[in-house]
Amino acid sequence: MFSRRSVVTWLVLLSAAFAPAAWGQAFPAKPVRFIVPITPGGSNDVLARLIAQKLTETWPHPVVVENRPGAGMNLGAEMVAKSAPDGHTWLLGANNLFAFNPHMGRLPFDVFKDFTPVAQVASVPFVMVVHPSVPAKSVAEFIDYARKNPGRINYASSGNGSPQQLAAELLARATGLSMQHVPYKGAVPAITDLIGGRVQLFIGAVNSLMPHVRDNKLRLIAGAGARRFAAFPELPAMAETAPGVALDVWLGVFLPGGAPRDLVNRIHGDIARALNTPDARAALAAQGIEPALATPEALAQTIREDHARWGKVIADANIKAD
Repeated sequence: MFSRRSVVTWLVLLSAAFAPAAWGQAFPAKPVRFIVPITPGGSNDVLARLIAQKLTETWPHPVVVENRPGAGMNLGAEMVAKSAPDGHTWLLGANNLFAFNPHMGRLPFDVFKDFTPVAQVASVPFVMVVHPSVPAKSVAEFIDYARKNPGRINYASSGNGSPQQLAAELLARATGLSMQHVPYKGAVPAITDLIGGRVQLFIGAVNSLMPHVRDNKLRLIAGAGARRFAAFPELPAMAETAPGVALDVWLGVFLPGGAPRDLVNRIHGDIARALNTPDARAALAAQGIEPALATPEALAQTIREDHARWGKVIADANIKAD
């Protein structure tokens, strides 16, 4: 026979054994899958691998980056949206996915309900460059030249519905320019044709364009962000000449929808500490990536604002995804 005390003790031990442990003590319980919904090598991939490396150095289980490109980032995002919200599957998301894609076709997920924002982690500066044959050294001179040559400016992008297209369309519509869009399957072939003079304008990531600017193959005109970049304080922003014309490309970490708040806080704090180290900042700067840590609430607000803003641009320009 069991005594009353022994039964009570057994029940307490049993309940403790099956009770969920606090996230701060038990997480991660296995390797974390960090889904990057683009091909390897880009700014998104570089950032994800840096975060993964730094956290793997201190966590009991590794963070493993998986590249899952396809369908304009939707394929990789869908994998995360349909995963358990236990913190072991992450997404590195960007403007495209949350602010652009919902307006260009039916998605297999809801960007507001099926993801939990953890942290905005960085911004990727975009810049406006032209082929040297364009006689413009400023945004004002470019606008003047394009107005005098309607339909003769071809601008490149990495595909229909891409940030490059949306930035150029915003500029065109705000200033009354008539330009022709030439979509490519990625930024590399777009830049190749830009250097060759087959297109005249490109608004893209600074890290992929600056080597060609330094070699005098392209002319740097302006930054595409709402404000001047810290790394290029002398470079004017497009918005200084064309108010409201700005594209701030942000990158953020997301969990599946329904992730517990204490888990979100734990991951946010660890990512913040990882990115705040001198070697991490130096590695990002070398890639033209600016750390830009923001809270889950701030990231959620950014998504709402960008979703509304770019939805109007996409509808007005009748932009369709590939």
